[in-house]
Amino acid sequence: MTTTRHAIDIDVETAYLPDQSAPESNRYVFAYTITISNAGTVAAKLMTRHWIITDANGKVQEVRGDGVVGEQPHLAPGEAFRYTSGAVLETPIGSMHGSYQMVADDGAEFDAPIAAFSLHAPHTVH
Repeated sequence: MTTTRHAIDIDVETAYLPDQSAPESNRYVFAYTITISNAGTVAAKLMTRHWIITDANGKVQEVRGDGVVGEQPHLAPGEAFRYTSGAVLETPIGSMHGSYQMVADDGAEFDAPIAAFSLHAPHTVH
């Protein structure tokens, strides 16, 4: 059996926030909760993030920055870090994908890809 030294699992949950949204002004607010788990055998630190957010009109927002929610979590093998953040779109449907740039304790730098996930207000997707 082979074990991967550098492996990060990412789980995403999304929610539409009607109280913060204003559809009449083309403002749709979404929360996303992400769980980042170190499935590898070497501890690693999340250094930066890169997001690509696309709305239903094809408008793309690109976001880069240090860490997540003001933190750069260091995850030992088997550890997880969970956080919630948000996105504002001009349409009731959109998607996000991206990656976290990681540095392992053995010096290796690697990307942890975040698969595309959808953001959608209720009653917009059948």
